[in-house]
Amino acid sequence: MVAHIGTVAFIGIEARLVDVQVHVASGLPSFTIVGLPDKAVAESRERVRAALGAIGLALPPKRITVNLAPADLPKEGSHFDLPIALGILVAMEALPSDALEGYLVLGELGLDGRIQAVPGVLPAALTASGEDLGLICPAATGGEAAWAQNIEILAPESLLSLINHLKGQQHLTPPIPAMDDAKEHTVDLKDIKGQESAKRAIEVAAAGGHNILMTGPPGSGKSMLAARMPGILPPMSPAEVLESSMIDSIAGNLTDHNISRTRPFRNPHHSASMAALTGGGMKARPGEVSLAHHGVLFLDELPEFQRPALDSLRQPLETGEVVVARANKHVTYPARFQLVAAMNPCRCGHLDDPALACSRVPKCAIDYQSKVSGPLMDRIDIHIDVPAVAATDLALPAASEGSREVAARVAKARKIQQDRYAGLDGVACNAEVDGEALEAVCALDDESRDILMRAVEMMKLTARGYHRVLRVARTIADLAECENINKIHISEAVGFRQKRQMR
Repeated sequence: MVAHIGTVAFIGIEARLVDVQVHVASGLPSFTIVGLPDKAVAESRERVRAALGAIGLALPPKRITVNLAPADLPKEGSHFDLPIALGILVAMEALPSDALEGYLVLGELGLDGRIQAVPGVLPAALTASGEDLGLICPAATGGEAAWAQNIEILAPESLLSLINHLKGQQHLTPPIPAMDDAKEHTVDLKDIKGQESAKRAIEVAAAGGHNILMTGPPGSGKSMLAARMPGILPPMSPAEVLESSMIDSIAGNLTDHNISRTRPFRNPHHSASMAALTGGGMKARPGEVSLAHHGVLFLDELPEFQRPALDSLRQPLETGEVVVARANKHVTYPARFQLVAAMNPCRCGHLDDPALACSRVPKCAIDYQSKVSGPLMDRIDIHIDVPAVAATDLALPAASEGSREVAARVAKARKIQQDRYAGLDGVACNAEVDGEALEAVCALDDESRDILMRAVEMMKLTARGYHRVLRVARTIADLAECENINKIHISEAVGFRQKRQMR
């Protein structure tokens, strides 16, 4: 008899159906797993043997063969433990052959028979829903799986409780969708003294989903401004929550396996490698750009990152996805993030202060800023200088307007954009619109067009730079609740495009 149990293998965030075939035949006792298993899958033999022993069952002294079909698809992870154990029980006729029909099964077995949490339950649940199947998963991940609609979910604590449920001797309660409590941001724009132009740039960037680069001396507040970006961004939509949570599920990053509506904020150290940023490694795991999907990726000390790692950001910034290509695997992860970067003007950081600048000025500034390539800089919509805070600003009382007020304006501008782009797939804000749609929503009068053309000529903007100025101007107009772009909006957008000129 051959038992068939359904499960999944993960390629990126995609869950591919896998048929776990278990055959028990006469012969010398053995336990073989075939079908391109990795080390974790091959070790399932010992975990399954111990888990069955813990509930009073022993493997038969026969030849047990487990085939993970399709055989040419690599199988990785410990979530194959539970389907293998159930397949053996069906093949031994300890469970009815039809008890597990119509289910996808995944879970890791402990040596005491408990079912341990595994990553990737949410993508597996969505796949099961699409295939009109039920899902059997660990109890710890039941709240995560329950977000899939129209699906029967069994989330047992142990192998024994699952067997009793399948035999009708126990009833498992369906899990309830679990969501983390919304976290209140403890940092507020009111905390920042001065820097009104930088606050305005952060507001524009948040309203349109634009990338932004802040350049200024040490202690000017660049990191403080970046940390307050999540506090003024609108909550994620249900579709965005699912997309972001699927990536976190694959990476095993869901807190207590609960879904969160808080936008991701990732701030990797500048020693991060290319694989850490864009994804990779032996198992092609998602990188920081994917973990920041629908959120913010903050890169502090931008020139200190490895140049190949920075240049690897060019594709995801342009396309909203990253392709991790390896000899044995080709995986695509979504990576539609908002880049917030900060840097000093030179290595010493005091380019504009002759009293503090080093003796190598301005050559040190040229060398330092050239570590960031031109094509990457061209993909950043907003470039602003963040000057040192004056002592008079530090003595001022806290600003009357904080993150709450700015977030309200940002939310209103985002709502305008969502209504405008409702008919366009994959476009939710101004930073994502392109082509004919961009020209249609950014119609200019003669005066505005003249200002923009002169700026393009004087600043030597590329075609990409021209379109990014238009997008920023459209966002500024949305914040002002203006239907059309005028010369004030264009002029401010051009000002945000100016890059620091080295002395």
